[in-house]
Amino acid sequence: MKRDEVTSWDEDDPQEMARLIHITEKKEALGEVLNGDRLVDAPYELNFRENKQSKRLCKKTLLEKDVVKIRDAVAKDYYFQMFYDELPFWGFVGKIEKEMLGTSENKYLLFKHIHFEICYNDDRVIEIYVQTDPNISVDITDVKEVDVDFSYSVLWKKTDIPFERRMDKYSKTSSMPQYLKIHWFSIINSCIIVLLLTGLLAAILMRVLKNDFIRFTHDEASLEEQDGTGWKYIHGDVFRFPRHKSLFAAVVGSGTQLLALAVSIFLLALVGVFYPYNRGALFTALVVIYAITSGIAGCTASNLYLQLEGTNWVRNLLLTGCLFSGPLFLTFCFLNSVAIAYSSTAALPFGTILVILLIWMFVTSPLLILGGVLGKNVIAEFGAPCRTKKYPREIPPSPWYRATIPQILMAGILPFGAIYVELSYIFASVWGHKIYTIYSIIFVVFVILIIVTAFVTVALTYFQLAAEDHEWWWRTPKQEITNSHNYIKQSLKTLNTGRGGKIQVTAD
Repeated sequence: MKRDEVTSWDEDDPQEMARLIHITEKKEALGEVLNGDRLVDAPYELNFRENKQSKRLCKKTLLEKDVVKIRDAVAKDYYFQMFYDELPFWGFVGKIEKEMLGTSENKYLLFKHIHFEICYNDDRVIEIYVQTDPNISVDITDVKEVDVDFSYSVLWKKTDIPFERRMDKYSKTSSMPQYLKIHWFSIINSCIIVLLLTGLLAAILMRVLKNDFIRFTHDEASLEEQDGTGWKYIHGDVFRFPRHKSLFAAVVGSGTQLLALAVSIFLLALVGVFYPYNRGALFTALVVIYAITSGIAGCTASNLYLQLEGTNWVRNLLLTGCLFSGPLFLTFCFLNSVAIAYSSTAALPFGTILVILLIWMFVTSPLLILGGVLGKNVIAEFGAPCRTKKYPREIPPSPWYRATIPQILMAGILPFGAIYVELSYIFASVWGHKIYTIYSIIFVVFVILIIVTAFVTVALTYFQLAAEDHEWWWRTPKQEITNSHNYIKQSLKTLNTGRGGKIQVTAD
């Protein structure tokens, strides 16, 4: 049996708890280390179908400093998490009995006996429960040296639940009827937003643009002589190449890679790879798929860069490779330093960091270069539907609400509103260790998010062109910054709500 961690919502020096008992660490896989799991061998012996009554585990003398730390752990609702045959279960370290009449302080109890109840079907373990008895505990209210005899008992029971359904109970919480109603309400709300945006775009494209497209298609030579207004007046500047074309191509390439990464993760989730408490599977998949999809980023970026008449495609490829991984590495260095300072198991050891760097050097980078070469060789001419004038037209002044920053802020409201409810469940799962297993619903919400984002982008781009502002290339990726900003704010809000504004720390 493996013990995963002793956890609290708030702790200053959690590893002192682990030092009270001699433990043997288990070697984790890459995903488990990235997830912050630090499994150790627990001293309990749970042999198959072997019942035990009051089996002595060990005797420990707790010094005064140990009692102080355990009292603090009990006060902060520490609980342990263990795994038996890959089944997780939890239990509290102790409890506080409220103060009695005539007393001035609470009574602190440390549980010293654990009862395991295990259900089996044929030769397979199906369920496991753990119970702690307050009647079998030691009083640690007074800070003094105390001897504790730890013990445990085991009871095996037969069940008719098949082995294939033993993980179902861990996903019942998120699929209960009252929670499903909330999820479906979120989807209906998002669908309504999609329908409204579809109607808006249909009105714009069908009623306003249709006749102009037909006229311009039949008589393109007379466009210079027409007294057009709005977007028709700047048709010769719409497809003028953007500034900083290398950075723009790198942004598009990295975004395409991240989209492929997200779609791949969703497909794996839908086929059942990420079942409840499949420790580290998600992080392993993220690392591997990101490395594999780097070829997509290289191909997309170099192809677009050369279509925009770029010349130094090698520099563009290097920029593409560092555009996402560079800031990610700097952020990781900061967060890992904070984790080390707080003695958190989220801090990655040097060996894991070295493995990730080797993956980036020998898998991600070669595939990025291979994709760049492929994109360079399959380059096609940039097919603009109309000629670009030699000199750019001056952009007229526009009202404040059509400036870049207001447009960016408005662009993020509808996409964020379409997924707000589902996003709160996702962050509750990330920060609160709650189980999220309704992958089909989150995939539907993800598709709705893409549709809403595309519709909002098309609508705002049209309004920008109607204001005779032809510099639309960079406005589109800037609009997505608001979405990211809203997601970060929601994440921090969930963290502050669930953790009291403090970082969770786990002990070995």
